[in-house]
Amino acid sequence: MSQALLQVQDLTVELAAGDRTLRPVDRVSLELGRQETFALLGESGCGKSMTALALMRLLPETGRIIAGSVRLGETELLALPEARMRDARGRRMAMIFQEPATALNPVMTVGSQLAETLARHRGLQGEAIRQQAIAGLEAVGIPDPGRHLGQYPFQLSGGMKQRTLIAMALAAEPELLIADEPTTALDVTIQAQVLRLLDDLKRRTGMGILLITHDLAVAAEYAQRVAVMYAGELVETASREAFFQGPAHPYSRQLFAALPGQAKRGQPLAVIPGTVPDLAAAFAGCRFADRCGQVLPRCHREIPSWAEVAPGHRVRCLLYAETIARAFLAADGRPAAASPPAAPESGAAAAPLLRVADLKVHFPIRKGLLRQTAGHVKAVDGVSLEITAGRTLALVGESGCGKTTVGKALLRLIPPTSGRVEFAGEDLSVLSSRALRQRRRHLQIVFQDPYSSLNPRMRVADIIEEGMTALGVAAEPSRRIAALLEEVGLSPDMVRRYPHEFSGGQRQRIAIARALAVSPRLIVCDEPTSALDVSVQAQILNLLRRLQADHGLAYLFITHNLAVVEFLAHRVAVMYLGRIVEQGSVEAVLGRPRHPYTRALLSAVPTLHPRTGREVIWLKGEMPSPAAPPPGCHFHPRCPEALPECRSHYPKARLFDDGHYAHCHLYPEHPGS
Repeated sequence: MSQALLQVQDLTVELAAGDRTLRPVDRVSLELGRQETFALLGESGCGKSMTALALMRLLPETGRIIAGSVRLGETELLALPEARMRDARGRRMAMIFQEPATALNPVMTVGSQLAETLARHRGLQGEAIRQQAIAGLEAVGIPDPGRHLGQYPFQLSGGMKQRTLIAMALAAEPELLIADEPTTALDVTIQAQVLRLLDDLKRRTGMGILLITHDLAVAAEYAQRVAVMYAGELVETASREAFFQGPAHPYSRQLFAALPGQAKRGQPLAVIPGTVPDLAAAFAGCRFADRCGQVLPRCHREIPSWAEVAPGHRVRCLLYAETIARAFLAADGRPAAASPPAAPESGAAAAPLLRVADLKVHFPIRKGLLRQTAGHVKAVDGVSLEITAGRTLALVGESGCGKTTVGKALLRLIPPTSGRVEFAGEDLSVLSSRALRQRRRHLQIVFQDPYSSLNPRMRVADIIEEGMTALGVAAEPSRRIAALLEEVGLSPDMVRRYPHEFSGGQRQRIAIARALAVSPRLIVCDEPTSALDVSVQAQILNLLRRLQADHGLAYLFITHNLAVVEFLAHRVAVMYLGRIVEQGSVEAVLGRPRHPYTRALLSAVPTLHPRTGREVIWLKGEMPSPAAPPPGCHFHPRCPEALPECRSHYPKARLFDDGHYAHCHLYPEHPGS
């Protein structure tokens, strides 16, 4: 009898798309053992999620499985009638979907959604359902689970929604859990908690986990085996140790080269040219050939078969049939080492382009029939920062800490409650609407989601020209738009297209072109790469870096990706519950963090080569509500190093070296502070 929990053999899926037939999953084979985490890696559009849906037999109406075998234990799932498959789905195998906001039913309470699973698959009724639902929420670390049973999804934070999805998936105690990008939109602290939770549950219950992700570091920390998928087929499979010591396929190696970080500071990131090929095509050779930097003439005409480069490490690549295979791999099997980091520009003597002093944004809480003000949400509560021309300040912190509100308040897209915002020596907070309109050409913003920030009914030319016309800088707009598209790496021929005709990375380039159209001096970048694959992220980061060098742009870069901060930023400010708790140069804050919250953020970041015994600082509970911040230091209820005085009054800034300070009672006050 086989010991494998899941055996997939030559799984093939076809999807009808108009008059074309796509093959998003093509002859995929894999095995997953009990208590094992198997990571499936690759770019968006390569077939990872469609593979998961096929395993669950949840394909869209236009999709069908045309070949293959899927065995869960000794059961052939593809042979089951739908009635029996419904019993297996949820009871023996479950899935955590990528986006919790859409996976949860918005008109049903958390308790009702859990009750459906418990009644259907475990036959529980009445009080037994309630008690089991409470136990399930407790198991995933949700505080006060009885109260949360009566809440709706919109009342939960992103991390709480994801935990609720996990509780629903685990309610019937499945043997197999499929987790499709379970942490993509989560902060590093919540991501660490969710992944540790899944790992603990796996060890405790014996289930197997198929983890679908494009985050290489997450796979490095939590998976035992890894497979890389490209254009519908697997191109490399290996143990975690073998893969991260020496990725063999050119595609895998280029994914590693595209990752940002401190070691690549001062040099462009490697990018993978082109895009994933059309999955309706009949492939005559290697599917990666058109994007491969080591392509051979035969790669275009021969379909590669599997080659074993080491025991258990297989790769689908013709290079390994050639004598150059040995030269292709580095001496130690790792990707080639990056050049040493470039020294950061000093720029210390330059006058700030933007100076923000004690910025506050408080939103009134209105209650009662007369809508009287009963309190305030202190989204931003006394933020001060400076940005010099040609330099980047990264603003980091958990979701809900006020980062995006700061960016919008600087541009007066949200009216500040108080404080001073000086741009080039002029206080923007006192300008009239007409005067502010003229200054807005110098301050632009690139929003997080290009899907919603671009008007779907407008063509690219109209999207870019709109701001130019509104601000009176529309001289020769057609020529200007063509030049802008070329500058951001798009073809001028694309001006007549609509946003839905572009990929996510291309949409973000259009958003950047729109911001550049009025020749700004400062751009607020609000999580511009958070939803992108590493290869597309590398293209956008290279573009932003080049534009800064060419035009002297200043960036306020809002992000929770600390690897991006290491690569792009000069200074970093760490924000918690409306206030900046630590600020300084990237080298000082990330290399010598002083505030306990900064140390917790850094400890939670997964790495490609995890150290044995690496200490992660687990923060207690959730971030408090900005409507009722704790007294004293706002971080003290979650701080593992809290002192008695932390509960009574907010700490003053403690200066450590040039421009590096933190608000923390752990350090003595600087004289004169």
